[in-house]
Amino acid sequence: MIAVIQCAARKRKDAGYLKRDDGTKVMIVADPAKASSEEGIAFSRPDDFSSSGLSWRDILTQYNAKPGNNPLGLLPAYQLYENPVYVSLANYVGIEKLYILSAGWGLIRADFLTPQYDITFSKSVKKSAPFKYRSKNDPFDDFRSIPSDTEEPITFFGGKDYLPLFCKLTKGLRGTKTIYYNSRNEPDARCCNLIEFPTRTRTNWHYECVNAFIEGRLDKRI
Repeated sequence: MIAVIQCAARKRKDAGYLKRDDGTKVMIVADPAKASSEEGIAFSRPDDFSSSGLSWRDILTQYNAKPGNNPLGLLPAYQLYENPVYVSLANYVGIEKLYILSAGWGLIRADFLTPQYDITFSKSVKKSAPFKYRSKNDPFDDFRSIPSDTEEPITFFGGKDYLPLFCKLTKGLRGTKTIYYNSRNEPDARCCNLIEFPTRTRTNWHYECVNAFIEGRLDKRI
């Protein structure tokens, strides 16, 4: 079984950044024009071009292909986020079976070295921090790291704002796709097996769902 979990806003403070040629740190965001200036930080989209003529996405791809001693100090995706549920899920299903659905990068492997970024589909930031917000119509050349020939069942843990990207990046895969949800109405994801996860938790309820999954307390129906 393959598990997919959405990314999180809170990243580890010791996580590394992509950098310009002059050493300036690059914070990857959804809309750099809406970000407030910050000393020592440059803002960019994942698919914007760097001074080398390559996009930051291409640079990250090359970095992962030949990380060497990892001079930028990038963390594997499952270790990038502060909440321990990512490591717990990796330990449970295996790193090779875990993928992160990132609003900044797409569908990436758990071991993919990932820099600091601040992008979300959550509409709650549209007014308070609009530079973070990615709408479903924004052009992103998202990664899709899951092998296209896999027939393994896929289970997604995440909120409704991330479902459109999950459905898009898993379209055409043959394995059964299961989505746990926590809303009054079923989400619009007809290609998936939908299972309600009852909880009174509203913010990051999917962490509770993951823990129930690890502990064998879920209605799996996979």
